[in-house]
Parts: sequence; structure tokens; C-alpha cells
Amino acid sequence: MRVLGIETSCDETGVAIYDSERGLLAHRLYSQVALHAEYGGVVPELASRDHIRKTLPLISQCLAAAGLEAGDIGGVAYTAGPGLIGALMVGAAIARSLAYAWGVPAVGVHHMEGHLLAPMLEAAPPALPLVALLVSGGHTQLVAVPGIGRYELLGESLDDAAGEAFDKVAKMLGLPYPGGPALARLAQDGDAARFDFPRPMTNRPGLDFSFSGLKTYTLNALAGLRDDAGELSERDRADVAAAFQRAVVETLVIKCRRALQQTGMERLVIAGGVSANLQLRSALAEMTAGLGAAVFYARPEFCTDNGAMIAYAGCLRLQAGQCDDLAIATRARWPLSDLPPL
Repeated sequence: MRVLGIETSCDETGVAIYDSERGLLAHRLYSQVALHAEYGGVVPELASRDHIRKTLPLISQCLAAAGLEAGDIGGVAYTAGPGLIGALMVGAAIARSLAYAWGVPAVGVHHMEGHLLAPMLEAAPPALPLVALLVSGGHTQLVAVPGIGRYELLGESLDDAAGEAFDKVAKMLGLPYPGGPALARLAQDGDAARFDFPRPMTNRPGLDFSFSGLKTYTLNALAGLRDDAGELSERDRADVAAAFQRAVVETLVIKCRRALQQTGMERLVIAGGVSANLQLRSALAEMTAGLGAAVFYARPEFCTDNGAMIAYAGCLRLQAGQCDDLAIATRARWPLSDLPPL
């Protein structure tokens, strides 16, 4: 079965074609970073309008790259949520319209399920069951996955997600949008040991996260470092970035270790934009090796939003006989636990 996947949940337009027998045939991604950079964050209306401009050309490019025509597509998958409702509506309307015109089924995919399954696109995918750390945009969640579509929430962020905290601290440091990758680059030149930042909610049992207090702690630390003109030295900026990054990484690692020990599972998947952070990958690899477990993640290009993960997740659900009716339904909020199992 060949499935066209469309991802438009936020500020990246992703399109891909996945073949159930041959794997990923083609994928294209357009990032709106330049469009939103001057505003320091995503402007929902601008994002929606840009998805309208870019989605159909990307679909044409994918078909051409795969050497396929519209009649070769057996199903259409699209991100139905969670995300920016206007951006979701663009992708959903295009996907539903194409599926109707081509006479093929369509299915709405959960954005976080797409991220969770992205490592399955690699040459050595993880086997089930597993624990998944989802760190994407406004989400930081630990999920037990005994089977695809069977998701048990173990813990989540009670306020700011890890990605949000990265972006907000990056803004404090005067770094450009998107802040997370810029902060990680700055941290490479810093001394993380200079400051002792807290590891929030690690001194109590449980698997929930909270990064709002760490963000405030960082703000106060920066206030004490500014000179009379309110400026920060390059050394101070780099050291604070390094200390903040280490605090977030170590917090995530501690909670992942607890989740593996609590569930007795031996495989950990990390997925979402923050999973591309090299320090986090290194720390999780060291931790899982110590437990006799293994960690899996997608290649960097599939850590951020992309059409490949939606095409793959949609293909699994279409093959299981799941599809949507003609009504276009998108959800800004959508718990993973609401999904039907395969």
C-alpha cells in the first residue's frame, strides 16, 4: 500500500510517500523558520497561509521524486492534531479533498504518535514493548508502549515542556529563533560546572516534569550577571547555556531511568525535536547501557516535524482498516490514550 502523508501541525510543511513493502519512497519538507524569525516565534495565521502555498507543490515534488502518479496512491494520511488549529485545517482539507478525488481512504494521524513511531523508519527499528520519551514543542511525556496504539501515560510536564523551556531561555540569552538549537550550539563553548542549576522534581517520586521553575532560576541567574548597562559577557552567556542544558538533560535522564525500572522494559525511544540534542542522546545512551537496556531515535531530519512519520503511522492504521469519514475533524488537543489500538 502506498500512502501519501501530509504534516501541517505548526510551522513546517512536510509531505512524504510511504510504501508498505518498499519503505519510504520520497519526502519533502519546507520550514517556515525564516518567515517567523522576525517575530521570535510562530505566528499561527502566517503559518496557515504558508501551508496553503506550499503543500500542493510539495506533493507534486514527492510524486515526481517517487516516479508515481496520483493513481498509484492507495491512501492519504494527515496530521489531525494536536497542533495549531488553522494549520491543521489546511492539511486536513487538502488531504480529504485529494482522497475523495482519487477514490482512496484517508486517515487523521496523531502528531505525537507520528513522532513516537519515527524511529521505526530506521534500518534497525526497536521492538515492542518500549518506553517512549516524547519531547516535541509543547510536549514532554513518558509513555509506556506495549503495542502500537496502546499508550499508557507515565508522566508529563505540569507546566513548560522541555522544548518550550529551551526556547524561552534562548530568548533570555538573546539568541535567534528557533532558540533550542541555538542554545545547544552556544552551550558547546560553556562551562556547565560553573553553576549549580536545579534538577526539578527529581528529589521526589513520580515521572512528571516541571521546567517552569528552572526557567525562572535561569532568569534570576542572568539578572545577577548583567553589568551596569544590562549586558552579558559572552562567557557568561555560554556558561549559563551549558548549565541550563545540563540541568534539563540530567532531569530527563533521571526520569527515563525511573520509567525503565518501573516498567521493567529494556527499550527506550526518544522522539521529537529535542531528541536531536546531542548531549541528551549521549547521556541516554550511557544511562541505558548501564541498565542493560537500549535507546533508539530517528535520524535528525525525522526528529522535527515531517511527512514521513505521518505517512508511516497512517499506513499502519489504514492497513488495519481504520479510516475517516468525509467530515474534516482536527483537534488542537488530543490525548494519546484516546487512540484506538491496532
